Amino acid sequence: MFETAPIEPQPWYRSTPILIMATLLFPPLGLVLLLTHPAVDNQKKIIGSLGIVALGLTYGVLIFGFPSSFVSSPADAQYDELERQRAAQRASAPEPTSQPAANQPVATTTPEATSAAVSQPAAATTASAAKPGRNYWTEFRGPGRAGRYDEAAVLIAWPKAGLRELWRQPIGEGYSSFTIAEGHAFTSEKRRHQEATVAYDIATGRELWTDTSDAEFVEEMGNGPRATPTWDEGRLYALGGTGELRCVDSRNGKLIWSRDTLKENGASNLQWGQAVSPLVVDDKVVVLPGGSSGKSVVAYNKLTGAPAWKSLNDRQAYTSPMLVTLAGKRQILVVSATRVIGVAVENGAILWDYSWDTQMGINISQPLVVDKDRFFISAGYGKGCALVEVIPDGQRFVARKVWENIRLKTKFNSPVLHDGYVYGLDEGILTCLNVDTGEQKWKGGRFGYGQVLLASGHLIVMSDKGELALVKATPERFEEVARFSALEGRCWNYPAIADGRLLVRNAKEMVCYDIAAK
Repeated sequence: MFETAPIEPQPWYRSTPILIMATLLFPPLGLVLLLTHPAVDNQKKIIGSLGIVALGLTYGVLIFGFPSSFVSSPADAQYDELERQRAAQRASAPEPTSQPAANQPVATTTPEATSAAVSQPAAATTASAAKPGRNYWTEFRGPGRAGRYDEAAVLIAWPKAGLRELWRQPIGEGYSSFTIAEGHAFTSEKRRHQEATVAYDIATGRELWTDTSDAEFVEEMGNGPRATPTWDEGRLYALGGTGELRCVDSRNGKLIWSRDTLKENGASNLQWGQAVSPLVVDDKVVVLPGGSSGKSVVAYNKLTGAPAWKSLNDRQAYTSPMLVTLAGKRQILVVSATRVIGVAVENGAILWDYSWDTQMGINISQPLVVDKDRFFISAGYGKGCALVEVIPDGQRFVARKVWENIRLKTKFNSPVLHDGYVYGLDEGILTCLNVDTGEQKWKGGRFGYGQVLLASGHLIVMSDKGELALVKATPERFEEVARFSALEGRCWNYPAIADGRLLVRNAKEMVCYDIAAK
């Protein structure tokens, strides 16, 4: 018989379980053990080493993020193009002065002078000579935050190809709408790793100034600030996605004061960021940080930023506060995550409340004041809508339900009111309700999660795919008058109208259309 040599036992650290464990816990150690293992042939060492290196790189990306020098995101390309375009603008015309826009000459920009990425029709040169009208659209959704334009008649016979385009410009990310005053269009947007409040010449689209903050809100549903700035007496109030409230000079963008509304009120940010447009009331500016211990609704002195009063303990949502008069009382209407509340302007004291608890506390839609005592409220996620009446009750008030149903569920858009009828997007389908009874008059036209404005007895509807449509505001039937493609990509931003101009934007581009009646 042949005698075989005994197999030398391997040290414990050479065992397969130890090799696997070392590789998973600390890939460099696993790599050393594999390469120095005498029982593993070279081919297996090469294959195993490649696997361990790949695992180590994966760990590095998960822990530290991928090095920016190795990757360029789509947003990087967007900002590269944006910066090139803005540089071309600056080179083509003098820098704007710090004078109020209504008093300074408007620098026109010709198509030849701008970058190839920007559409600047010749019509914009004519429009630039127009004098700005009164300051009309100075807050989110226009006067009273009601989503209606009554300044002047608008064009209701749209050309087949769509409204006449005055200018088109690239823009940073974000879901902000526009505020328009003194010939400027103001909005908030993301600029790389900063948030910016930006002023544009409404006649030409030329960028006039930016106020930037190192705050940055990033979220899978879309990056950048959500709230629309509010203009008041030469000052602009902008709330960023992370809760920083900034007051700047609307003529030149110089910072006047700022407050970290979440930190100083002990509040956590919402899942989809701070989306409340600041409300200016008398000498105060009101925001909704949602802090506990009486720090849910907060008013600051609009000139200095000093706290004026703090009130309530509600977890907040995404609906902006409104100045209203109900039951003869001037008050602030607040929609929190679980209820609608009337708050005293003077000190934030609660006047009345109405339960409005939605799935996950997601209240986004703006209420509508129907008459001197009643308001309409709606929400998506299966909630529906209601008409609520506020009546005096001694020294306080009581809010009671008139009717409630599920015939209009506005998700993250808001309805409008016209001649006793509410028009809004019921989970993406345009719907008309009798506001007194809740009866549905019609339902038709698919626009996705877009937005609706009212002007000249018509609905201006921006679909979530970037189509602009004109629909008659009549309870008789759904009647679409016109529709055309205005923007490419997802459009969740509210349009804005002033001086006969319709402004629309999304996270990449903004466009100004001539909508003045001829």
